[in-house]
Amino acid sequence: MESTLQKPALAISPKATTIAYWTVTALFCLQMGFTAYAQLNLPEVAQAFAHLGFPDYFRVELSVAKFAGIALLVAPVPARLKEWAYAGFAIDLASAVIAHLAVGEGAEAWGWAAGTGVLWGLSYFFWRRGQASGA
Repeated sequence: MESTLQKPALAISPKATTIAYWTVTALFCLQMGFTAYAQLNLPEVAQAFAHLGFPDYFRVELSVAKFAGIALLVAPVPARLKEWAYAGFAIDLASAVIAHLAVGEGAEAWGWAAGTGVLWGLSYFFWRRGQASGA
């Protein structure tokens, strides 16, 4: 009897999946790490948070959460913890875009969050693909 299962449209070897995952995840983690550092140390970023209507303590909480999420993405932890890190980053990035749009800012303000969201999506895609293939 012939199988009714179809081959995936995008056939990528487990090795290529692993390389793609770590490349995109490294870029994503660098971007998130830079923003966390900036939120803690750059006065202009603190002013931007105030402009968006966030209390000062929120940027500190957000930075700590970003550093924790980065650690979870790069460390060998259970899949459920990585899922939570990805979920937290998705909420963070979507909220950043919404916050900038809510105060009437253009793409120059929310574009970085949207671009980082693309890196997030690719990292998550390759991580899930690696999970499915056992890589």
